[in-house]
Amino acid sequence: MSLFDAIDTAASGLSAERLRMDVVAENLANAQTTRGADGQPYRRKVVTLQQAGASFPATLGGAMNRSGGAAGVRVAGVIDDATPNRLVYDAGHPDADARGYVSMPNVQPVTEMVDLIGASRAYEANVTVMQTAKQMFTKTLELLR
Repeated sequence: MSLFDAIDTAASGLSAERLRMDVVAENLANAQTTRGADGQPYRRKVVTLQQAGASFPATLGGAMNRSGGAAGVRVAGVIDDATPNRLVYDAGHPDADARGYVSMPNVQPVTEMVDLIGASRAYEANVTVMQTAKQMFTKTLELLR
């Protein structure tokens, strides 16, 4: 396992968490969008993450044999949430049906804020990993002088 594998792994986490924060921001921005380009209400989007590289036991075994590579995380996709839209009574709304109900997006601001906090904390953790790896490299170079 090389010294830079920790940075590569943390960098993959940083990219994934940044995308999660971007998607949460998009969801919050469209929480009241009742008609999109397709004429339907906005659908909440969710980022799905997947393990990149070998499994943890294989990576650990490779590290012990000095033949492993960096693992990490990758974005498997951004999918639409399947939960149903909310129906809100607003007879004066231009998108109201004959009964006066408007189909609102399935975005819950509280859920989005919880997801945002989780992504932010994971981002901070990956930054800490990168800073720690940098400090380790610096100390190693100082010892070699």
